[in-house]
Amino acid sequence: MQLFQLPARSEWPDLVARPALDLKAIEKKVKPIIKEVRKNGDAALSKFTKKFDGVKMKQFEVSQAEFEEAENLVSDELKAAIRTAHQNIHTFHSRQHEHFSPIETMPGVRCWRKSVPIEKVGLYIPGGTAPLFSTVLMLATPAVIAGCHHIVMVTPPGRDGKINPAILFAAKVAGVQKVYKVGGAHAIAALAFGTESIPKVDKIFGPGNQFVTAAKQLVAKRGTAIDMPAGPSEVAVLADHTANPAFVAADLLSQAEHGIDSHVLLVTTHEPLISAVVDEIREQLSVLPRRALAAASLTHSKCIVVADQEEAIDLLNEYAAEHLILSVANPDEVANKIINAGSVFLGHYTPEAAGDYASGTNHTLPTNGYARAIAGVSVDSFVKKITYQQISEEGLRNIGPIVETMAEAEQLHAHRQAVTIRLQHLANQPVEPVEIISSDN
Repeated sequence: MQLFQLPARSEWPDLVARPALDLKAIEKKVKPIIKEVRKNGDAALSKFTKKFDGVKMKQFEVSQAEFEEAENLVSDELKAAIRTAHQNIHTFHSRQHEHFSPIETMPGVRCWRKSVPIEKVGLYIPGGTAPLFSTVLMLATPAVIAGCHHIVMVTPPGRDGKINPAILFAAKVAGVQKVYKVGGAHAIAALAFGTESIPKVDKIFGPGNQFVTAAKQLVAKRGTAIDMPAGPSEVAVLADHTANPAFVAADLLSQAEHGIDSHVLLVTTHEPLISAVVDEIREQLSVLPRRALAAASLTHSKCIVVADQEEAIDLLNEYAAEHLILSVANPDEVANKIINAGSVFLGHYTPEAAGDYASGTNHTLPTNGYARAIAGVSVDSFVKKITYQQISEEGLRNIGPIVETMAEAEQLHAHRQAVTIRLQHLANQPVEPVEIISSDN
């Protein structure tokens, strides 16, 4: 890791910058794939699956027999863990439903808002070196809670033409019934435009490599919504003199092992901690199966010593981490001052890995600084917020002149006329006599 001691604030923008990707070069490779899938459908999917995954697919949809076979292959211990994680995720996300009561903004003018599920959603689940069955739970659970009617999942097959059993079991637990064996940019294109086998969806969710990310951004330009711009995984750790070096090292490595482009950042107010963390990293790294990936990631990661906690908070708010761990004596106080982060982990016994799997919060989070403006996936990600209004005759008499005045000022005369014609109609209507009931009756 690179070490920076007491950097000036003018240096912070360079310190928090992520490694740049050559997006133009990536998009140049992805565009022809999207174009061919859009034109040739399943034939193009077969071609690219053979090319990139090394397997010739006869059928893309996962059969019921394959679901059953997968369940038999998953150990009872892992099944129990997946079920418990799903329950925690469901419990947390089920409380995110918003109930908005109608409001009378002025007499006779009622307004309200309602969450309506997105009809068709597509979930992309990475395979490859780390089949992320946990991501199935993170995406499918809020989609089901939101009430999405059609949930379509895609994930790349192995060379045997099969899906990792844990992915299929997690899909079953979370309530996903339509799973297709296809990955990469061609899978994103299939979700965006539809093929003979795979239905077109309205919004695409899920992480992936740089080609998947580029494909999502390209189809978004053609009208298919996506969850968020995604980049390599990242974590920032704020540690003080109370931090355990072994814990900090383990947290940094847990993100570094995602891949060579992962980004980890250690910010500390206690300089002696750094050497202890580095020693721990060396020791823990030596026994990691994915040590080559983690070691490569650490070469462009940073250790920053700052003067005090307030400066550390300012620096971390500028960084806007996907995951932020507060390994400090006063995590609650610090957390209240964090305004930019995807997900925050408070205290020495809250590893980021818990949020990745089973605490209940979602691990699909904004990277590359997007946490300054974008939230992670939630039930809200799977709904549209539609607003409604209803105006009575009394309400139109109250609000009508206001609308007429504003429309006239903007020189939008048809807008004014839409109100005026109704007010004139009301003015010509006879007033219904009000029956007065004697109190003696």
